[in-house]
Amino acid sequence: MMTRRHLLAGSAASLAVPFAPLSLRAAGAAEQTSRATVLFDAFGAPSGLKRGWGYSAFIEHGGRRILFDTGGNTKDFAANASALGVDLKKLDFVALSHRHNDHTAGLNHVLRENPSVTIYTPFEGGGFGSPMPPGLATMVKRQVTALPDDLRYYDGNPPDDNRADPPWEGAHFVQITAPREVLPGFFLIATQSDKAGTREMNEISLLIRTAMGGVVVVGCSHPGIEKILDAVTKIEPHIYSVLGGFHLVDGSDAEVTEMIMRLRDRWRIERMAAGHCTGQFAFAEMVRIYGARFDHAGVGAVITLPA
Repeated sequence: MMTRRHLLAGSAASLAVPFAPLSLRAAGAAEQTSRATVLFDAFGAPSGLKRGWGYSAFIEHGGRRILFDTGGNTKDFAANASALGVDLKKLDFVALSHRHNDHTAGLNHVLRENPSVTIYTPFEGGGFGSPMPPGLATMVKRQVTALPDDLRYYDGNPPDDNRADPPWEGAHFVQITAPREVLPGFFLIATQSDKAGTREMNEISLLIRTAMGGVVVVGCSHPGIEKILDAVTKIEPHIYSVLGGFHLVDGSDAEVTEMIMRLRDRWRIERMAAGHCTGQFAFAEMVRIYGARFDHAGVGAVITLPA
């Protein structure tokens, strides 16, 4: 089996210069204890890893091992985790940023490897094993005198708990509705989208406190990256770096450029490791604006984090 070190060493010649200060040093040195490894994405340096639409990152920090999202293809996620030497049996928890399949598909494999792991999710009415939404529950229990008996839900005697089984039988889901410190220095932040196409979708992001400020891991940023950052900075005022999908595909080029400038100048984010749905124009602008402080974070990349 190829390890993360072997994969990186084999493709070192193809890595762009901005990535070299963080990843190539780690490839030839002793393994780092604070790092993020991208397990699933649609781009990256040449390697034998599978590529696909979706996102997954494996975080190691302070002796903890966190899986953030699980990619968009079960077999390819499993192949990449194995090739990169990630032992899914040894996880402190899993975080699923939101319900979309390209972030949850690999969970079946995770549960085969680690059936008792705690899986944090956003709140989803009727999803991830949650109860029926209040409005729907009220409708089910309503008694309408004129209604024929054969049209009454549950013959007129609905149960108190109407939750549907999640597609992952036996999984231990914990839903996040407010900022929560799930382990010392590890926070999950819940935000809700008000954008067309994902309106009312809840999404959670991961905040890790480090000696140099917060490291934030996002899935797709459907609520808006600045809305997420606003929630994060209420807990950790200084953000050192952000990893994951920024979903900047809907804006014009000028709007994307303005957003990246705000990330640098207003939010004072020191490093970027954007991936997934951020968009190729946005990647190019981050390379231009952030220079060597933009980490090429494709599949297989290992990004050193502050201790």
